[in-house]
Amino acid sequence: MLTTLFYTLFALDQSLAQLAAEHSALVFVVLFGVIFAETGLVICPFLPGDSILFIAGTVAASGGMNVHLLAVILAIAAVLGDSVNYGVGHYLGPMAFERPHKGILARALKPEYLAKTQSYYDRYGGFTIIIGRFVPIVRTFAPFLAGVAQMSYRRFLCYNVVGGLLWILGFIYAGYLFGNIPWVKKNLTLIVLGIIIVSISPAVIQFLRERRAMRKGRTTT
Repeated sequence: MLTTLFYTLFALDQSLAQLAAEHSALVFVVLFGVIFAETGLVICPFLPGDSILFIAGTVAASGGMNVHLLAVILAIAAVLGDSVNYGVGHYLGPMAFERPHKGILARALKPEYLAKTQSYYDRYGGFTIIIGRFVPIVRTFAPFLAGVAQMSYRRFLCYNVVGGLLWILGFIYAGYLFGNIPWVKKNLTLIVLGIIIVSISPAVIQFLRERRAMRKGRTTT
């Protein structure tokens, strides 16, 4: 299953280009749905949003899509997704923590995911909404926890819009600007892998720091 997932991701440029050529309107709907799901649904923290945005930009560079329309549509998806996630956390978050859950919700609300996101809030405050856009898992749980913490929606929306625009425009236009360079076309799989590694590295570093701190705490006691 993991092999299939990686193959699908690395062949996404070809699949997306083919879909854009055959069904230009449908590709916008699919990409809107993916970005909305990753940012708006706490059960979808592992969707590869960074890579998908970059690949979408490269497809637009080849003439498959209007890059400016793509950026507008996906920026709306990102802002709307975070707003929905905030609303779920605001109205249903306390209930989710007070009652035991089974199945997909229990798998989504893993304590380690929430603790990791909380550590970002402790360090960056409200700017976690912006910074978290560029960190998988944190990207999904940051707006949810902002809602649980009862952050004012006006304040949240400011961070939401700024972070959403930086994330969407940054990756899409990076793909668009570099997508027609022969070296990029030839090594797109390696670039996608690099984006994934860079994206998850802050979370991995934080996890290793926490484990080291726990081990030190055990040895001192």
